[in-house]
Amino acid sequence: MRNIKLTIEYDGKRYLGWQRLGDSDNTIQGKIENILTQMTGEKIEMIGSGRTDAGAHARGQVANFKTNTTMDAAKMIAFLNRYLPQDIVVKKVEEVPERFHARYNASSKQYSYYVWNDVIPSAFERYYSFHYPQELDLAKMNEACRKLVGKHDFLGFSSLKKTKKSTVRTINELSIQKEGSLLHFTFVGNGFLYNMVRIIMGTVLEIGAGEMKLEAIEEIFEHKIRQNAGETVPSQGLFLDEVYYE
Repeated sequence: MRNIKLTIEYDGKRYLGWQRLGDSDNTIQGKIENILTQMTGEKIEMIGSGRTDAGAHARGQVANFKTNTTMDAAKMIAFLNRYLPQDIVVKKVEEVPERFHARYNASSKQYSYYVWNDVIPSAFERYYSFHYPQELDLAKMNEACRKLVGKHDFLGFSSLKKTKKSTVRTINELSIQKEGSLLHFTFVGNGFLYNMVRIIMGTVLEIGAGEMKLEAIEEIFEHKIRQNAGETVPSQGLFLDEVYYE
Protein backbone atom coordinates (compact mmCIF):
# COMPACT_ATOMS: atom_id res chain seq x y z
CA MET A 1 0.00 0.00 0.00
CA ARG A 2 1.29 3.46 -0.92
CA ASN A 3 1.42 6.49 1.39
CA ILE A 4 0.74 9.77 -0.41
CA LYS A 5 1.49 13.24 0.97
CA LEU A 6 -0.48 16.26 -0.24
CA THR A 7 0.42 19.94 0.19
CA ILE A 8 -2.78 21.96 -0.02
CA GLU A 9 -3.76 25.61 -0.39
CA TYR A 10 -7.29 26.84 0.35
CA ASP A 11 -9.45 29.87 0.85
CA GLY A 12 -11.50 28.87 3.89
CA LYS A 13 -14.21 31.52 3.85
CA ARG A 14 -16.91 29.21 2.41
CA TYR A 15 -16.07 26.23 4.62
CA LEU A 16 -16.72 24.96 8.13
CA GLY A 17 -13.00 24.37 8.71
CA TRP A 18 -10.59 21.59 7.84
CA GLN A 19 -12.01 18.65 9.78
CA ARG A 20 -14.58 16.35 8.22
CA LEU A 21 -18.00 16.60 9.95
CA GLY A 22 -20.61 13.86 10.09
CA ASP A 23 -23.54 16.20 9.51
CA SER A 24 -22.01 18.33 6.72
CA ASP A 25 -19.83 17.83 3.65
CA ASN A 26 -18.81 21.50 3.63
CA THR A 27 -15.29 21.01 5.00
CA ILE A 28 -11.89 21.04 3.30
CA GLN A 29 -11.09 17.48 4.35
CA GLY A 30 -14.51 16.26 3.23
CA LYS A 31 -14.23 17.87 -0.22
CA ILE A 32 -10.76 16.42 -0.87
CA GLU A 33 -11.62 12.95 0.44
CA ASN A 34 -14.66 12.79 -1.86
CA ILE A 35 -12.48 13.48 -4.91
CA LEU A 36 -9.77 11.05 -3.73
CA THR A 37 -12.42 8.34 -3.33
CA GLN A 38 -13.63 8.98 -6.91
CA MET A 39 -10.03 8.99 -8.18
CA THR A 40 -8.92 5.74 -6.53
CA GLY A 41 -12.17 3.78 -6.31
CA GLU A 42 -11.32 3.25 -2.62
CA LYS A 43 -12.79 4.77 0.54
CA ILE A 44 -10.09 7.32 1.40
CA GLU A 45 -9.55 8.91 4.81
CA MET A 46 -6.86 11.57 5.09
CA ILE A 47 -4.71 12.51 8.06
CA GLY A 48 -4.17 16.27 8.29
CA SER A 49 -1.28 18.03 10.03
CA GLY A 50 -3.91 19.74 12.20
CA ARG A 51 -7.28 21.44 12.10
CA THR A 52 -7.97 24.94 10.86
CA ASP A 53 -11.06 26.80 12.04
CA ALA A 54 -14.11 27.72 9.97
CA GLY A 55 -13.16 30.70 7.81
CA ALA A 56 -9.38 30.26 8.23
CA HIS A 57 -7.08 29.73 5.26
CA ALA A 58 -3.99 27.74 4.33
CA ARG A 59 -1.07 28.17 1.96
CA GLY A 60 0.65 24.96 3.03
CA GLN A 61 -1.61 22.50 4.83
CA VAL A 62 -0.24 18.94 4.71
CA ALA A 63 -2.16 15.66 4.69
CA ASN A 64 -1.44 12.04 3.87
CA PHE A 65 -3.54 9.03 2.87
CA LYS A 66 -3.00 5.34 2.09
CA THR A 67 -4.01 3.86 -1.26
CA ASN A 68 -3.48 0.90 -3.59
CA THR A 69 -3.87 2.99 -6.76
CA THR A 70 -1.07 2.80 -9.33
CA MET A 71 -1.78 6.34 -10.62
CA ASP A 72 1.37 8.47 -10.68
CA ALA A 73 1.78 11.79 -8.85
CA ALA A 74 1.39 13.95 -11.98
CA LYS A 75 -1.93 12.33 -12.88
CA MET A 76 -3.14 12.60 -9.26
CA ILE A 77 -2.48 16.32 -9.02
CA ALA A 78 -4.12 16.93 -12.40
CA PHE A 79 -7.22 14.92 -11.40
CA LEU A 80 -7.55 16.62 -8.01
CA ASN A 81 -7.22 20.15 -9.34
CA ARG A 82 -9.62 19.43 -12.19
CA TYR A 83 -12.44 18.27 -9.90
CA LEU A 84 -11.89 20.17 -6.64
CA PRO A 85 -13.59 23.56 -6.12
CA GLN A 86 -11.40 26.42 -7.35
CA ASP A 87 -10.82 27.66 -3.78
CA ILE A 88 -9.05 24.39 -2.86
CA VAL A 89 -5.79 23.63 -4.70
CA VAL A 90 -3.39 20.71 -4.30
CA LYS A 91 0.08 22.22 -4.78
CA LYS A 92 2.15 19.04 -4.49
CA VAL A 93 1.67 15.26 -4.47
CA GLU A 94 4.51 13.07 -3.16
CA GLU A 95 4.89 9.39 -2.35
CA VAL A 96 6.40 9.10 1.14
CA PRO A 97 7.55 6.25 3.42
CA GLU A 98 4.82 4.08 4.92
CA ARG A 99 5.40 5.42 8.45
CA PHE A 100 5.03 9.11 7.51
CA HIS A 101 2.20 10.73 9.51
CA ALA A 102 1.19 14.30 8.64
CA ARG A 103 0.29 15.19 12.23
CA TYR A 104 2.67 13.18 14.42
CA ASN A 105 5.78 13.81 12.30
CA ALA A 106 5.33 17.60 12.10
CA SER A 107 8.17 19.35 13.97
CA SER A 108 6.86 22.93 13.71
CA LYS A 109 4.36 25.15 11.93
CA GLN A 110 4.21 28.70 10.62
CA TYR A 111 1.04 30.79 10.77
CA SER A 112 0.29 34.31 9.61
CA TYR A 113 -2.36 36.64 10.98
CA TYR A 114 -3.35 39.85 9.16
CA VAL A 115 -4.87 42.97 10.72
CA TRP A 116 -6.25 45.90 8.70
CA ASN A 117 -5.43 48.79 11.04
CA ASP A 118 -7.26 51.80 9.64
CA VAL A 119 -10.39 53.76 10.50
CA ILE A 120 -11.62 53.00 6.96
CA PRO A 121 -12.18 49.28 6.22
CA SER A 122 -10.84 47.61 3.07
CA ALA A 123 -13.23 46.21 0.47
CA PHE A 124 -10.55 43.77 -0.72
CA GLU A 125 -9.00 42.61 2.57
CA ARG A 126 -12.23 41.96 4.45
CA TYR A 127 -12.13 38.17 3.95
CA TYR A 128 -8.39 37.88 4.68
CA SER A 129 -7.76 40.24 7.61
CA PHE A 130 -9.34 41.53 10.82
CA HIS A 131 -10.42 45.17 10.65
CA TYR A 132 -9.15 46.81 13.85
CA PRO A 133 -9.63 50.61 13.66
CA GLN A 134 -8.10 51.60 17.04
CA GLU A 135 -4.72 53.33 17.03
CA LEU A 136 -1.98 50.86 17.95
CA ASP A 137 1.41 51.27 19.64
CA LEU A 138 3.77 49.07 17.58
CA ALA A 139 6.58 49.33 20.14
CA LYS A 140 4.35 47.91 22.87
CA MET A 141 3.13 45.14 20.60
CA ASN A 142 6.69 44.19 19.67
CA GLU A 143 7.55 44.03 23.38
CA ALA A 144 4.49 41.81 23.96
CA CYS A 145 5.67 39.52 21.15
CA ARG A 146 9.11 39.21 22.75
CA LYS A 147 7.52 38.16 26.05
CA LEU A 148 5.54 35.43 24.28
CA VAL A 149 8.52 33.89 22.47
CA GLY A 150 10.05 30.85 24.16
CA LYS A 151 8.86 27.76 26.01
CA HIS A 152 5.77 28.42 28.15
CA ASP A 153 2.54 26.84 29.35
CA PHE A 154 0.04 28.45 26.96
CA LEU A 155 -3.13 27.07 28.60
CA GLY A 156 -4.31 30.60 29.46
CA PHE A 157 -3.97 31.52 25.77
CA SER A 158 -6.23 28.71 24.56
CA SER A 159 -9.89 27.70 24.49
CA LEU A 160 -9.07 24.24 25.84
CA LYS A 161 -11.08 22.96 28.75
CA LYS A 162 -9.38 20.71 31.29
CA THR A 163 -6.86 18.43 29.63
CA LYS A 164 -4.46 15.73 30.79
CA LYS A 165 -2.13 16.46 27.87
CA SER A 166 0.72 18.94 28.19
CA THR A 167 -0.12 22.52 27.25
CA VAL A 168 3.55 23.58 27.14
CA ARG A 169 4.58 24.83 23.71
CA THR A 170 7.55 26.71 22.26
CA ILE A 171 7.14 29.79 20.06
CA ASN A 172 10.36 30.31 18.10
CA GLU A 173 9.27 33.48 16.31
CA LEU A 174 6.52 36.05 16.75
CA SER A 175 7.12 39.11 14.59
CA ILE A 176 5.21 42.03 13.08
CA GLN A 177 5.61 43.61 9.65
CA LYS A 178 3.73 46.78 8.71
CA GLU A 179 2.74 47.21 5.07
CA GLY A 180 0.72 50.42 4.93
CA SER A 181 -2.48 49.78 6.89
CA LEU A 182 -1.89 46.01 6.87
CA LEU A 183 -0.13 44.42 9.83
CA HIS A 184 1.33 40.96 9.17
CA PHE A 185 2.03 38.85 12.26
CA THR A 186 4.18 35.71 11.80
CA PHE A 187 4.09 32.83 14.29
CA VAL A 188 6.53 29.90 14.18
CA GLY A 189 6.34 27.23 16.88
CA ASN A 190 6.51 23.54 17.65
CA GLY A 191 2.73 23.34 18.14
CA PHE A 192 -0.31 25.47 18.83
CA LEU A 193 -3.24 24.82 21.16
CA TYR A 194 -6.91 25.30 20.22
CA ASN A 195 -7.42 29.01 19.33
CA MET A 196 -3.93 29.85 20.66
CA VAL A 197 -2.89 32.10 17.76
CA ARG A 198 -6.22 33.95 17.73
CA ILE A 199 -6.19 34.55 21.51
CA ILE A 200 -2.56 35.70 21.47
CA MET A 201 -3.51 38.09 18.67
CA GLY A 202 -6.42 39.49 20.69
CA THR A 203 -4.10 39.99 23.66
CA VAL A 204 -1.35 41.71 21.64
CA LEU A 205 -3.89 44.03 19.98
CA GLU A 206 -5.40 45.01 23.34
CA ILE A 207 -1.92 45.79 24.64
CA GLY A 208 -1.23 47.87 21.53
CA ALA A 209 -4.50 49.76 22.00
CA GLY A 210 -3.70 50.48 25.66
CA GLU A 211 -6.59 48.34 26.91
CA MET A 212 -4.29 45.82 28.62
CA LYS A 213 -0.90 46.18 30.33
CA LEU A 214 2.23 44.36 29.20
CA GLU A 215 2.46 42.74 32.64
CA ALA A 216 -0.75 40.82 31.87
CA ILE A 217 1.26 38.33 29.80
CA GLU A 218 3.25 37.09 32.81
CA GLU A 219 0.02 36.91 34.84
CA ILE A 220 -1.68 34.79 32.17
CA PHE A 221 1.31 32.42 32.08
CA GLU A 222 1.28 32.19 35.88
CA HIS A 223 -2.46 31.78 36.54
CA LYS A 224 -3.40 29.98 33.26
CA ILE A 225 -6.86 31.61 33.20
CA ARG A 226 -8.33 32.09 29.72
CA GLN A 227 -10.53 35.03 30.84
CA ASN A 228 -7.44 37.09 31.70
CA ALA A 229 -6.26 37.07 28.07
CA GLY A 230 -7.61 39.11 25.16
CA GLU A 231 -10.55 38.41 22.90
CA THR A 232 -10.42 35.58 20.35
CA VAL A 233 -9.99 37.48 17.09
CA PRO A 234 -11.96 36.39 13.98
CA SER A 235 -10.69 33.48 11.89
CA GLN A 236 -10.58 35.20 8.49
CA GLY A 237 -7.18 36.81 9.21
CA LEU A 238 -5.52 33.45 9.94
CA PHE A 239 -3.38 31.49 7.46
CA LEU A 240 -1.48 28.23 7.94
CA ASP A 241 1.62 29.02 5.91
CA GLU A 242 3.78 25.93 6.23
CA VAL A 243 4.24 22.69 8.13
CA TYR A 244 7.84 21.65 8.76
CA TYR A 245 9.15 18.08 8.96
CA GLU A 246 12.59 16.94 10.03
